[in-house]
Amino acid sequence: MKVAFAATVLRKYTAKYEVCNACGFLRVQEPNWLEEAYSSAIVAADTGIVERNFSFARKVAGFLYWVKGERGDGLYLDAAGGYGLFTRLMRDMGFNFYWADKYCTNVIAPGFEYSLDQGICKAVTAIEVLEHLVDPVAFIQDTLSTTGAQTLLFTTELYQGAPPKPVDWWYYTFETGQHISFFQRRTLEAMGRRLGLKFSSANGLHLFSTTPVNENLLKFATGRLSSGLSPLWIRRGLGSKAVSDHLLMMKKTSA
Repeated sequence: MKVAFAATVLRKYTAKYEVCNACGFLRVQEPNWLEEAYSSAIVAADTGIVERNFSFARKVAGFLYWVKGERGDGLYLDAAGGYGLFTRLMRDMGFNFYWADKYCTNVIAPGFEYSLDQGICKAVTAIEVLEHLVDPVAFIQDTLSTTGAQTLLFTTELYQGAPPKPVDWWYYTFETGQHISFFQRRTLEAMGRRLGLKFSSANGLHLFSTTPVNENLLKFATGRLSSGLSPLWIRRGLGSKAVSDHLLMMKKTSA
């Protein structure tokens, strides 16, 4: 690793950002402010959280339905699921999604917390997670091993070429101190090789899988037109879990 630049984080800490010239992995060197940065798991400045969840819920739904052939029987987990919005959106479209997060409260999808006794997951999602991690590879290994899943779907902004200058890339979010790992496509490809997984990416949705995925099909399933229209068809085909989940929670409440 070679130091690329230094910047001020949380308006008071000097941070060194180092890059691997072989794969393009860019990280903060020894981020010793994380406890302070996560005094609130989700920062007030994250004003795109709702739009982001809606957008990627449509793309993930398209991938699972059209590419993987999911028809309502599979078990899925949204890892580091925040307030539970993504889990609720996926259940509303008919997918059997559950939630897990060590650092946040499940506000929107209570009652659908994942536990190992529920069984093996077909896939796991991690929406805007990897950039928060000191060791992304360990997270991927642990998540797939624990759930038994063969596919990890995730999102993170990628950069190209040399590390962007601090003033040129909003994704550093120096003011929050939470983003500490950054990737190029070749970084993720190298991680996939290390993990023995195939890497694919299209329209901002990335995935590691034990089996190859056709990127042209992935691109179609997650494209603007498809992801805009598909949820209507998918929800009709799978049947939304909104009502059945409501009845289930009412039954638990009255028990």
